[in-house]
Order: sequence, then C-alpha cells, then structure tokens
Amino acid sequence: MEFEPDRALMLDQGHLVLNRLADFVDRLPQRPATDLTPVLGSAELPKLVDELLAPPPEHAGELDQLLALVDRAADVALETAGPGYFAYIPGGGLYSSALAAFYGQVLNRYGSLAATAPALTALEDSVLRWIAQDVCGLPDGSGGLLTTGGSLANLSAVVAARHDRLGEDIADGTMYVTAYAHHSVAKAARIAGIASNRIRVVPSTPDLRMDVPAAAAMIEEDRAAGLRPFLIVGSAGTTDTGTVDPLPTIAALAAGTDLWFHVDAAYGGFFRLTERGRERLAGVELADSVTLDPHKTLFLPFGTGALVVRDPAKLAAAHHGTADYLQDLGSLELPDYAHLGPELSHEVRGLRVWLPLHLHGVGAFRAALDEKLDLAERVHEALHRVPSLEVPWAPDLSTVAFRVRAASPADVEEADAATRAILAHVNASGRVYLSSTVVDGRQTLRVAVVAHRAHASQVDEAIALITAAAPA
Repeated sequence: MEFEPDRALMLDQGHLVLNRLADFVDRLPQRPATDLTPVLGSAELPKLVDELLAPPPEHAGELDQLLALVDRAADVALETAGPGYFAYIPGGGLYSSALAAFYGQVLNRYGSLAATAPALTALEDSVLRWIAQDVCGLPDGSGGLLTTGGSLANLSAVVAARHDRLGEDIADGTMYVTAYAHHSVAKAARIAGIASNRIRVVPSTPDLRMDVPAAAAMIEEDRAAGLRPFLIVGSAGTTDTGTVDPLPTIAALAAGTDLWFHVDAAYGGFFRLTERGRERLAGVELADSVTLDPHKTLFLPFGTGALVVRDPAKLAAAHHGTADYLQDLGSLELPDYAHLGPELSHEVRGLRVWLPLHLHGVGAFRAALDEKLDLAERVHEALHRVPSLEVPWAPDLSTVAFRVRAASPADVEEADAATRAILAHVNASGRVYLSSTVVDGRQTLRVAVVAHRAHASQVDEAIALITAAAPA
C-alpha cells in the first residue's frame, strides 16, 4: 500500500468509507441505544479487546477488513449518534461538519499562526467573532479560540484570570464555584497551580443556583484573612440538571469585588440563539470569558469547543510564547491561536464550524434548539403528571431531572432503589438511553434532549418507558 494513492484508488477508498458511513446513518433509527452493562460482562469483549491491542503488521492490510474491525469496535460503545440517546449531554455529529473536518485534514493547513494560512485564519476568526459577539453578546473586539472541548477552554480561562488578577504570585489566589459547576473547572484550576483548598465551593439555593450573598460573604472573609480572591465561575446550564446560575447578579458581585467573571456555558451557551435562551441566559454578555461547546448545542462532532473573551489581549498575555525558529513568519492583523491557548500544533479547526453554519444557515440551528426546549417542556409536563415521580425543577434549558418520590425521610433508600430500577428498565429497552446523577443526596435520573436526531417520537417513547417503569 503506497503512501500516495493514485486518483482511482483515492476515489475507491473514499467510496468504501462513505458507503459504510451512509449505511451506518441509515440504520441509526433501528440501532439499539446501547446499554453497555451486559456488553461489559460478555465473553466476547475480551476477545475483541485482545484483537485490537495487537501491534501493527509489517505488511499492508486491506481497508475493507480494517474498517470492518473498526465497526465492531464502534458497536461496543454507547450509541451517542442515535436519536434515543438522552444521557449525559449528548454530542452531535452533523455530517456536514464531519465532511468539513475530512476536507480540512486532507488540505492539512497549519492553523496556529496566522501567517501560515491567513485566509483560513480569517475564516476561523469569523466563527469566533460570531460566537463572542452575536451569540454571547460580548462587545466589538472580543474573540477567542476554538479548542478540543470545554475542558481545555476552561483551563485557558482559569490561566487568563490567574495571570490577569494575580500575576506571578498565585499562592494566595482563591476562586469560587458551586458544587454543580462542571468538574473540569476545579481540574483546570489545579492544573493552573491553584491549590485545592483555595477552590471555594459556594452554597447553592434550593433551586440549585449559586447563593450569591453567600459568595459575597466568602470573598469578604477570604480578603480579611489576607487571601486574594481572583475568579468566580457561573454555570449557564449545569450538567446535572441544566440549571442556570443568576449570572447578572454574579456579574455585579464580580465587578464590585474586582474578580474575573467566567461563565461555563459549554452546554447552554448556544441556546442564546433562541428568544427563550437569550432571556434565560441573560448575563453571559457581562462575562470576562465564556466557554461553549459547539459539539453539544451546535450538534457538531466531539472535539470542538470554544473559549471567547471580552479582551483577547488578556488571553494572549497569559499564553504568549515564541521561539527563534519562528522568526521567518511575519505578523498580521489576525489572531495567532498559538498565543491564545496551550496548543502550538493547531489544525484549522474553524472549518468544521464554519461550513455547517454557512451550509445550513443559523436559522436551522435556532429552530433545532427551539425544538429541544419544546421537547424538554413536553418531558417535564408528562413526568409531572405521574404521581409516584418527583420532578423538582422546571428545566431552564433542555434537561429534565426526576426521581421516585419518597413518602417520608425513612423511605428515601427505597425510593432511590426504585429510581435506579427505572433507569435499568429504560436502558434495557435498547430504544432509549438515560443516565443518572446525585442531587441533594438523592438518586436522580436525567432526560437530556440535545441530540439533533431526537424528535417528538423518540421523546414520547422515552416518556412511555419511564411511565411504565414508575411505581404505581
């Protein structure tokens, strides 16, 4: 097998891949929404794992056979591309974005420094300006960078906040999150050198939002103790329940105490394209930095995140670095993404976002997100009518959390077991896949309506399965 196939072989290989993928997408409505519990205990899985752990051969293989092996491996996984996947926060997988990624990787342009691909840098910058200014409402001049996901975006946000507010002396820096903030925020802080005991967990109100007066008191106490508060993080859609923190109030606190205000909108941010989302996510426009995940609510493939900031110069100040071997590259009035984040080898990531937006139009994404908000309300209303179920929080976005009602404190353990039984029943159906969490010490199930292939029929099927499994 030559490294450089001729045109005929390229077309043959391309057709082989595309035909397999088209068959996969055609079968998605019929494919099971995989429950991995029986798979992980099967005798076949170790055999497949051993087969895939084998080292590469000395001589060439056959593409068809290799793809068949990959297909077998992909079958032993959660069906995250399917219409019945309501677990965690579903990723997307728009075919148009996958085409853009394939196209961009064959072109293989270097995207870290603007001088190496200036027009493609402008393309990527157009996406980031749109996210920062049109979606988030940040002012002219705001921008950022595309990342592999929200975790890396949160890391760069913490680093920027640390550098801007603390400088080089970071030992006494303290930051503020809630228990429902995504765990990547605390992880990012530790990687950025913030000690775990300097990551303050602010209490939440009964509706699971940040208790801002409590945060203010903690900040005041820390300052009085000689510590240096520098960052407060609000959630624009928590993973557990999709809850939105009181962002305008947090922004006012941050402004009054000179803290960097970061909004983790990895899940919720793009709902601002809709009228309801813009209202519920008011305050994002007041942030110093915002994390968003196009691979969630723009329905793009996994591996596409974004960080946008009010002042890109502050992001650059925290991440800039260069070397003598780069002296031949001039500078342009375009962003150098290597200076805005930790990655130096950065593909032209913007193409996978730019092509779907221009091909489908923003209105198509707005309509799809409005549909997800409608479907979440449909789930909430239906489950609220089931006497044995407790649906404690109306959805801010597209996640509905519920559990079996406990008749008394003494019955909590029994109710939690019944909640887990509903999860097992639904996931065993092979039609719908849900996930669970723990909220207020209670086992809680979630219906996260995010997948672009999930529509009313799949939601109604999920409702029917849950209702059938609920205690009488």
